[in-house]
Amino acid sequence: MSQRVWEPFLTAQDKASLTERPHQVWGYGERPALLCVDLYRWVFGDRRQPLLEAMREWPGSCGEAAWDAISHLQRLLGAARAAQIPVVHATKMSPATSGVANWSDKTVPTGKPFKPDGSKWDIIDEVAPQPGEAVLLKAAPSAFFGTLMMSHLHALNVDSLIICGESTSGCVRASVVDARSYRFKVTVVEECVFDRHQSAHAINLFDMHEKYADVLGIDEVVAHLASLRTASAVPA
Repeated sequence: MSQRVWEPFLTAQDKASLTERPHQVWGYGERPALLCVDLYRWVFGDRRQPLLEAMREWPGSCGEAAWDAISHLQRLLGAARAAQIPVVHATKMSPATSGVANWSDKTVPTGKPFKPDGSKWDIIDEVAPQPGEAVLLKAAPSAFFGTLMMSHLHALNVDSLIICGESTSGCVRASVVDARSYRFKVTVVEECVFDRHQSAHAINLFDMHEKYADVLGIDEVVAHLASLRTASAVPA
């Protein structure tokens, strides 16, 4: 990537400090899973609109930044599924959902799209879970807090996470920090996360890249997933 999204927001001192202490590369890990955070209708609305227009109908909207991410999210999901790594979806628990039932029957029924109660929190069709993919309902910013995420990842022997979703400065960041706190290696896909505010998006990506994760471009991550698929196809 020729220029990172955060570079226009950095001061001269910020840039100088990076020369003194370059980014620590965490790496992908050997047994990754893809975590999709909060890809629900509330942040997309029902059609593409500029942010200020969209917010009049959908106060939680991230505007065109959300819609720009969809094609990248679809590409990332396709690569993860082709590589046959676990895919986990996290979305907000609706008021109609019991506070105890924060795990939606663990899988999506075959042939039926996942539709939690309350249309605002429905995962949009463009990136909907497929049968067999875990769907986790959360009541806090982090996908880890108060959920069975750790039990699920441990059962799958996962050692690293590739994370996408929204918002960069909110639920994505909270999930990244918790993932790193649990000693997972974390990759954030730059084109697959978004936020309402451009400055918050850019600076939070920078901060995560410097402290908790590798923030990488979609092309690099998809190429890595393709290498996993190739490796698994080679006879032992």
